[in-house]
Amino acid sequence: MAPTQTGTGTGRKVSEARERLLRTAGQLFYAEGIHTVGVDRLVAESKVTNATFYRHFRSKEELAVAYIAGVDQAIQAQIDSLKAAQLPPDGILRGIGASLVEQIRSPGYRGCAFLNAAAEFPDPDHPVHRAVVRHRAWFLQTITELFAEITEAQAEHAGQHFVMLRDGAMSAGYLGDPVLAGETLLRGIDGLLRIHATRGQEPHASSAPDPAPSPAAPISDIACSPPSA
Repeated sequence: MAPTQTGTGTGRKVSEARERLLRTAGQLFYAEGIHTVGVDRLVAESKVTNATFYRHFRSKEELAVAYIAGVDQAIQAQIDSLKAAQLPPDGILRGIGASLVEQIRSPGYRGCAFLNAAAEFPDPDHPVHRAVVRHRAWFLQTITELFAEITEAQAEHAGQHFVMLRDGAMSAGYLGDPVLAGETLLRGIDGLLRIHATRGQEPHASSAPDPAPSPAAPISDIACSPPSA
């Protein structure tokens, strides 16, 4: 999650308090659930006062929206940095998959923060649910655009397939064997990329050997969960 901008004097203290609240909320919400964690505990573990809490957030649900938005912004910034490095699209896609595998296998993994939040707030009109939907819409669009750079033919279907592979792996990694879930995700992404690369080719080119895959781009903390302390 990106650091909060801070100023001088009182403004700096206020910003640092808000950052502590967001960091503490992210860790507790992800580990235990948003509904489970109360304001009193958030205040105590963030080492702020009730007045400071409500100066920044009108309610716990508003803090939850900020928590989801923070994870979303971090992921957007990380993928944008890879695009700026002019890595090939298949390398970015493989790198996202490799980073998800690392997350799935990490200690304290509790599934996808976005899916968990949506399950806690099923009402589509709730601000937390809407924040999750906004992130997923952006993620799907981003993945689809990467597939379209390889070939525009059925890029939308490939993007949807990738997101479903990701969702399934993150759930299976939490509920089942994380190693198997990660391996299955990588095989699925590899197969999807190989199939997609052949779309749009001329019929006479169908017998041509598949292009060598780009290596997985190293991506730091592409995660649907908050960073650890």
